[in-house]
Amino acid sequence: MRRTLFVIYYLLFSISGLVQAQDSLRIDMENGVLGIADDRGFTLQSKDGKFVFKPYLMLQTRGQFNYYDDEGLDKAYNQDNVANSGFAMPYAILGFTGKTFGKLDYNLSINAAAKGAEILQQAWVDYSISPAARFRAGKFKTPFTHAYLTTLGETLFPLLPTSLTATTIMPHVLNAVTPNIGTGFDVGVEFHGATSLKRGSQWLMGYEAGLWNGSGSAVNGATKTLSDDWHIPSLLYAGRLTFMPWGQMPMTQGNARMLKGRHMLFGISGGLNVESESESTNDARLGAEFAMLYNRWYVGAEAYWMHVGFTKRQKIDDTFNYWGAYGQVGYFVVPTVQLGLRYDFVDRNSSKKDGFLNMPALVCNYYIPKVHLKLSAMYQFTGRYGHETQLDRDNDDLGISTHHASLQLQFSF
Repeated sequence: MRRTLFVIYYLLFSISGLVQAQDSLRIDMENGVLGIADDRGFTLQSKDGKFVFKPYLMLQTRGQFNYYDDEGLDKAYNQDNVANSGFAMPYAILGFTGKTFGKLDYNLSINAAAKGAEILQQAWVDYSISPAARFRAGKFKTPFTHAYLTTLGETLFPLLPTSLTATTIMPHVLNAVTPNIGTGFDVGVEFHGATSLKRGSQWLMGYEAGLWNGSGSAVNGATKTLSDDWHIPSLLYAGRLTFMPWGQMPMTQGNARMLKGRHMLFGISGGLNVESESESTNDARLGAEFAMLYNRWYVGAEAYWMHVGFTKRQKIDDTFNYWGAYGQVGYFVVPTVQLGLRYDFVDRNSSKKDGFLNMPALVCNYYIPKVHLKLSAMYQFTGRYGHETQLDRDNDDLGISTHHASLQLQFSF
């Protein structure tokens, strides 16, 4: 009985001790879901700080409405302009993260709302030789675009920019070749770190470089081969270089607990996905990004480009270039309410054809105090401009709703 009471006392003491020490710990968002040292829930930590364990939970429930134009709809089959509407649960994440021996970070998260291999949202270990030299292995975010690298649940909008998520259009009828510009979670290894450019200065230079399967989040297995064209492993080769003049940039686009201070980031990134899209194409990507947090303000902008060339086995001597960009700004009008604007742009049908899509959007985020709830209301319109023919105009936004409205409730612990 005494031993049981001692264990309970020790756990309570550890939790309370950590809560009292919260102010002295920085909010570490590197696990991609929740800050390891924020004030949500509880964290177990040893007295010397070398061992940290934090369980977490994040739930998102969304009510959404999507209205599509008539193109692509066959009224004879009673296809409706309103589709993909109702209630959805994008994420139901349960996981834990922490640190061991003062040098090894770890993270595991399961998304119960997903299916197949995507149920394992991420799982990795990260060994720190020094802040400037770290090694990570497992399933985690690939180093491309600020929008994807932002901590889940900390984005200004509940939906990522359509320019990153929409599949591209090309004139060749190959069902397996529908790449999108954005890359997300994948299995691989990475070297990364950050170092000060001048002793005693806040100027930081960060880097990430590594290899991934290039199969995306839906594949956890080793399914790749050697490239027939280049005779190298058919993997995703990617890297990112960042400059942060005001110290470490937290991966958030607005946080009700971070309304004071300033942070800024400039970044460039790129990658080559060898024999992607069912070994049909070689896809190259480049991106440039800017993000700033200044007290209650958040400003972000990105531009990216993707080059798609077919492998020799396809016997298609043709290449395509796609590019897109977005800019967004958010402001906390009061400590619990954040308003935001975004303009999103994408040349979805490649630079070989005239016309592009533009998608202005509005958002209002309400952070309900003391219970860790975030309520987000969003509207987005998809416009079309500059197409040579009406058919090109109709084909360019197939699968993308003209009007999207959603209300999302997020809980994090």
